[in-house]
Amino acid sequence: MTCYFRHLKSIFEKTGITVTKENKRDVDRIIHEIVGVDYKNCPATWKEVKKKIAEDEANFVKQLKREWSER
Repeated sequence: MTCYFRHLKSIFEKTGITVTKENKRDVDRIIHEIVGVDYKNCPATWKEVKKKIAEDEANFVKQLKREWSER
């Protein structure tokens, strides 16, 4: 779980999400939902996250920010 979080520091800064021990699992679940990969499949999730960021980083940030604020 969360094997790709270290690569997303700038994304988390842009969303205003501070990842903590307490919320890490929730953030991870949201990211899995955004990219449409079953929870806990870290390699597949990271692959899709990279794709989404390359295609439209601003939209990925917007989605993550929106989903996080709705929780």
